[in-house]
Amino acid sequence: MSEERFGEFVLVRRHGHVAELVLDRPKAMNAVSTEMARSIAGACAALAADRDVRVTVLTSSHERAFCVGADLKERNSFSDADLVRQRPVARGAYTGVLELPMPTIAAVHGFALGGGFELALSCDLIVADRTAVVGLPEVSVGVIPGGGGTQLLPRRVGAARAAELIFSARRVEAPEAAELGMVDLLVDEGRDREEALALGERIAGNSPVGLRAAKRALRLGHGLDLPAGLEVEDAAWRSVAFSGDRAEGVAAFNEKRRPQWPGE
Repeated sequence: MSEERFGEFVLVRRHGHVAELVLDRPKAMNAVSTEMARSIAGACAALAADRDVRVTVLTSSHERAFCVGADLKERNSFSDADLVRQRPVARGAYTGVLELPMPTIAAVHGFALGGGFELALSCDLIVADRTAVVGLPEVSVGVIPGGGGTQLLPRRVGAARAAELIFSARRVEAPEAAELGMVDLLVDEGRDREEALALGERIAGNSPVGLRAAKRALRLGHGLDLPAGLEVEDAAWRSVAFSGDRAEGVAAFNEKRRPQWPGE
């Protein structure tokens, strides 16, 4: 396992073909400051460019929180001009996670609120342990979700349910969150990271070219009518049909062996 630090508050660990992006600001329960947002974006840019990474797992170093959202103590000192200047930096963190080209998994325990939950929503899958408390409480402090929450949550739970959750600003405990579809896999307390990494390893055993193309088709096709969605799928299929991974996958199947993916 290798490690690389991006600024003071973000760490990337490499577990073979699985990258673990660690939110590492425990003294502030991973509240996302301007500096931390830059580091998340920088780490995501490096991961996106690394063809050896097949899956990214987003985790937390804090025992009782995934991420409590924006650093409101920092923002309390901001002028309006400061807030305007910070906005693209903050957005860069969320879009950095959202636009990672490989499958992404969030490992959530404890509080995942506001921007913290939006980081998880930006992932393809959310694994949560039974201590997880999630929600988008931004309207309770005079703003709205600004890291994709108003767009990503309805895609998970439906428009009316998302409206209730966002308008009420309520916190949702793990069992209800799983029932509503706010998280995908509910695991025993303390096992979110372990289970998310294990899931990442299983996914990473598949073709890296296929994984990226499948994610692209899922993301780009969502919300389109069926004919348009099938065109998106066809374009993604064509991008892999003549790849080295496709040739290796067919050969390995016929030779009854594990594929050795070239990743191209």
